[in-house]
Amino acid sequence: MSMTLAKLYRYPVKSLSASPLATATLRAGEGLPEDRRFAIMHGASAFNPLEPLWQPKSNFVVLSRTDKLAALETEFDDATSTLIIRRGGRQVARGQIGTPLGRGLIDQFLAAYLKGAVPGTPRLVEASGVAFSDKQERLVSIVNAASVADLERVVKEAVNPLRFRPNLVIDGAAPWEEAGWIGLSLEIGEVRLEITEVITRCAAINVEPGTGSQSLNLLLAMERGYGHRLCGVYARVVTGGTVSAGDGVVVRGR
Repeated sequence: MSMTLAKLYRYPVKSLSASPLATATLRAGEGLPEDRRFAIMHGASAFNPLEPLWQPKSNFVVLSRTDKLAALETEFDDATSTLIIRRGGRQVARGQIGTPLGRGLIDQFLAAYLKGAVPGTPRLVEASGVAFSDKQERLVSIVNAASVADLERVVKEAVNPLRFRPNLVIDGAAPWEEAGWIGLSLEIGEVRLEITEVITRCAAINVEPGTGSQSLNLLLAMERGYGHRLCGVYARVVTGGTVSAGDGVVVRGR
């Protein structure tokens, strides 16, 4: 069965909701445009906005420790850097977060919404040339839809692939086949991606997107069902270009 690129996502603000894309232009050595451009810094963070360097995720508000973030729906406009936050379909905050004033408006909402849930006062931060991803290198995360479907078989419940916060979702591969792609390349049209490592999952996958519910313990289910908590792979963009949902995907080098 041939493989295809089923879906594309980016996450303009680390740990807030996904933004689906129909197409994206990738550049060598970069992630998806605007992916994890912003993050929410908590009061105990070592991140210094005046000297912005990549920092581990422990310095930021993340889903694994703050599941109520998953109940927020967000929309981000590239042209104006405007973030809209909704809860239950109702707009609760809006700000042009590429500017200090706009970030301040979002900060006011976050301070009230996360009061008592995080250390100190949360603040939205941005760092030029830095993506607030879990890896210091700018990578793309890829999830195999068949692996998620096999996990559904194990837990006997529907599993939203967005629990794994993928950039790219691949259809047509065998379940867990992606674990054997390390060191190989994926070609999507003119784009070439080098697969660097399998992704080890944390408790964030227990959080249901859209609700924040943790009624399904996927981390435990993976450890019991497979003896590991690996799902998806990281990839480095070697040759850039434009990719779109529905594009064919070819594995090279095996």
